[in-house]
Amino acid sequence: MLEERRVANEAICTLINIKRTMAELLLKPAGVSREIYASLLTRRDDITGKSLTKRQMAPLIIEAIEKSPDGQRIIRNIVKIASEWTSFYLADNEYEARATVQKAREIMGTIGTIEAQENLQKERTQAAEFARLAEERSHAFQKESGLLLAMFDETARLDNDQQRRGFLLQDLLNRIFNLYEITVHRSFQRNEGAEQIDGAFRLEGWHYLVECRWRNKMTNVRDLDGLLGQVGRSGKQTMGLFFSFNGWSENVPRLLKQNPEKSIILMDGYDLRVALAHPLDIRDLILAKVAKLNLESEPFFPVSEYLKELHGSV
Repeated sequence: MLEERRVANEAICTLINIKRTMAELLLKPAGVSREIYASLLTRRDDITGKSLTKRQMAPLIIEAIEKSPDGQRIIRNIVKIASEWTSFYLADNEYEARATVQKAREIMGTIGTIEAQENLQKERTQAAEFARLAEERSHAFQKESGLLLAMFDETARLDNDQQRRGFLLQDLLNRIFNLYEITVHRSFQRNEGAEQIDGAFRLEGWHYLVECRWRNKMTNVRDLDGLLGQVGRSGKQTMGLFFSFNGWSENVPRLLKQNPEKSIILMDGYDLRVALAHPLDIRDLILAKVAKLNLESEPFFPVSEYLKELHGSV
């Protein structure tokens, strides 16, 4: 800082002979407030009565700059301008001006090296902090995923209270979606209360209405009629996710393929458990199911096939 101060002082004194020109080309671009130097341009020496020289002005200007909140930055700006200076014809003594410029360049080179080292250290510190946070998030994610898997298995051992199992399954899905930061809308009513939506979520700009079924017997196509109607009465960027814990009859995918509105994707209990056990990103699994429906008209893309495409084996 002391060396920067000295070079800034010399820059004010030697680079430009005319004081007002010096103020316009050096002080003003460096960010020096006009209030600091304006009165000095016309001030006279108390003893001689003559106008202050730049040698007399420079220490006063530097002292006033240092008292400002961003004084260090302004002094460095003066040194930087001096290091890039080429208009030596404006100086009273070109050799003095060139010596000042050379010293300013040396200082800026040193500053650049120090700043580069500081930035490198800062980047390393930030990278280490990001890695630490990522590891913490990974541990927290794995722990939560393990808890959800345990919750899934515990729910699977429940008795035949279908309604209770259905509520627990909805809660489990909501927790899974929250884990993967998928925006969830819990059950709500619409059409003046005439229609009950069990749940919904938003993924990549699309909304998905969700219906969960957990029955001892397989789901048949009639069980999907309600969800098909709800999706049909929704906006164009709406699809349906039908979750059936024990799967569905073979007629369900076939009849869905015949439906001109390809708007329902299927997920069963095995899909969900494998996703939790690996764990798999549930977002990617859902999007893979949507792609299979859009491209191949297949409403059900089982997780076993997804894993084959993802890793080449189950």
